[in-house]
Amino acid sequence: MTGFDVNTAYSVKGKVVIVTGGGTGIGKVYSQRLAESGAKVVLADIAGEAGEAVAAGIREQGGEAIAIRTDVIDPDAVQALVDQTIAKWGRIDGLINNASLMSVLPRGDWFRIPIDEWDRVMAVNLKGIFLCCRAVYPQMKAQGGGRIVNISSSRIWGGNPNRLHYTTSKAGVVGLTRALAREVGDDKIGVNAITPGFTESETQMASSSSNYVAGRDQGRCFKRPQFPDDLVGAVMFLISDASSFITGQTINVDGGQAMH
Repeated sequence: MTGFDVNTAYSVKGKVVIVTGGGTGIGKVYSQRLAESGAKVVLADIAGEAGEAVAAGIREQGGEAIAIRTDVIDPDAVQALVDQTIAKWGRIDGLINNASLMSVLPRGDWFRIPIDEWDRVMAVNLKGIFLCCRAVYPQMKAQGGGRIVNISSSRIWGGNPNRLHYTTSKAGVVGLTRALAREVGDDKIGVNAITPGFTESETQMASSSSNYVAGRDQGRCFKRPQFPDDLVGAVMFLISDASSFITGQTINVDGGQAMH
């Protein structure tokens, strides 16, 4: 990379970024922080009212954001998301594939997982990413590049039990990331993944008992809870030009619990 400007390389100002699941949980924080940093944010969430509320809050603070109700497993809805984004801002610089089916899943033995629940998890957590990547690809290629960030999970490093379908789907995200990076490299599109540790987001805490949460930080080098803001730096770095020669990689953000 030539002409590296440290004053602009780490900036996301002016970049058009889609955040799936951007109206709730960790995605809500991604959306807010990106907007605070000057990005133009598209909140794509199946919870349409929640997404619009977050987008309205961003606009009230002087940021630029729109919310588009999107079911990531519906190809037509995903294409409409991309079309509306291009109609609004003319380009797509970043896609954060954050939408995921996790907090509503019961924990339990793998052999008790209903088949339809397994299929639903794979549809949202893997097919959804595939559909979103496929939809943004023509625009990113035409404009000369872009950045895709896929959210996996640190569960894959430890093989955490009791949500086998979720852990399996998130391992698939890393495989998808690596293979896709090779397929779109010639188009100057970077594709990377992040594996968050157990993060105390609104949605996570609403579905986790106090007994489950207690002691979750003891295996970490940094012995404190992990919060959504702990993930923002890695996400923004991978969206920014500072990471322009990084692709196909997975960054683990869990306070040092898993050494990757």
